[in-house]
Amino acid sequence: MSAEPGPEGVQPDWSPERPLGPAALAARAAYVLRGNDLGTMTTAAPTLYPHMWSWDAAFVAIGLAAINLDRATLELDTLLAAQWKTGMLPHIVFSPDAVDYFPGPDRWGCLAAGAPAPAKPATSGICQPPVHAIAVQRIVEAGRRGGRTERKAAEAFLRRSWKPLLGWHRWLATCRDPDGEGLITVHHGWESGMDNSPRWDEPYSRVRVGPGLPPYQRRDVSVVGDATQRPSDAEYDRYLWLVEQMRRVGYDDRLVRERCDFAVQDVFVSAIMAMASEVLAELGEDACMPSADVVDLLSWAALFRAGVARTVDASTGLARDFDLRANSWLPAPTVAGFAPLLCGGLDRATERRMLALLDSPAWAGHPRLVAGVPPSASPLSPDLRPRQYWRGPLWPVVAWLFAWSFARRGWAHRAAVLREEGMRLVAGGHFAEYYEPFTGEPLGSMRQSWTAAAVLDWLC
Repeated sequence: MSAEPGPEGVQPDWSPERPLGPAALAARAAYVLRGNDLGTMTTAAPTLYPHMWSWDAAFVAIGLAAINLDRATLELDTLLAAQWKTGMLPHIVFSPDAVDYFPGPDRWGCLAAGAPAPAKPATSGICQPPVHAIAVQRIVEAGRRGGRTERKAAEAFLRRSWKPLLGWHRWLATCRDPDGEGLITVHHGWESGMDNSPRWDEPYSRVRVGPGLPPYQRRDVSVVGDATQRPSDAEYDRYLWLVEQMRRVGYDDRLVRERCDFAVQDVFVSAIMAMASEVLAELGEDACMPSADVVDLLSWAALFRAGVARTVDASTGLARDFDLRANSWLPAPTVAGFAPLLCGGLDRATERRMLALLDSPAWAGHPRLVAGVPPSASPLSPDLRPRQYWRGPLWPVVAWLFAWSFARRGWAHRAAVLREEGMRLVAGGHFAEYYEPFTGEPLGSMRQSWTAAAVLDWLC
């Protein structure tokens, strides 16, 4: 086993290492999650992300379900306890024991702004993709594989999480798609989970930072150490100006829709909404939850599945986001363009063409990729930045999401290949946030919880 990397990142003289075997890799993944455990929540990463992130927490629970069912349920219980009165699940739940992070609770100022946020714990004022039902399904499946005690614990967890999760999906369906178009609107790139993706270049270019932006000091660049891996200062100004706009209207859903400079119908979040609603409906039907709730979930699944399918551009073969402020499609070639493969809804011919595109040299079949998983941006894109965050690197958690969806859709061989390639990517045991697509260099933060969780789910 190689030496454990430092928390700020890999060594400057990084070079490919001998892969770890499955047992050693699983042991190290479990060690990472234990090391990032704060008791009732797991930090997304020990230094760069020292709090709980919403969709990270769902993946963490998926990994924990394979080794510690009680701890997996506690992870989601903690997140759900931070739910807003509106039903929104905030994208960050702040730990009172880890205060060195920017932007922190004071910058978000949710309670001071009069937002319908909980008094405790402190949270951010935006959301992230609704992958949580998938984690609940994984917990229920793990409980059923165990003994009577585990099964009862998993069923009890489903019962107590049902109303919060239903409220979360209802808020997304009504507040973020008020016209019933089948596409979720995001008001910040952070809400997409793909913070600085080329998807957002055009909408961000139209954000005009006002003179009232409070001063700030970034922390992320000093932690990672390599500024080329992170968004620029100009980009960060726009990120924080959007936060400021939302804070000034008290995070009121209607006023945010009207006044926030950034309003984009996000095809990837919408696809996740479709498949998560279907998963939650299946869980509810099996557990004899109210039939009206199940019907609502199934209707949302169908609505968003159809909405995602309508976004496919016949000329590129990819799905697109739609910029509501500019009234225009956003054609950047990113992994989000394959969103319909997650939730279904395409006719067979269109779906076959999209699968062929995914396998092509423009994407996961590019001959120089170190692993055949969907890159965050096309290796042939002029916007490719292979070391920078969501602009080209390979993300193990994205490989996990596509593999899980493909298995659910009955594409067993494709799911197995993605798992194998994803395991090849992480075999050095760094559990990096993301990886350079052509060299495999681990980048971003090391000991990333959701990377370790994906590995545990694959191996256990």
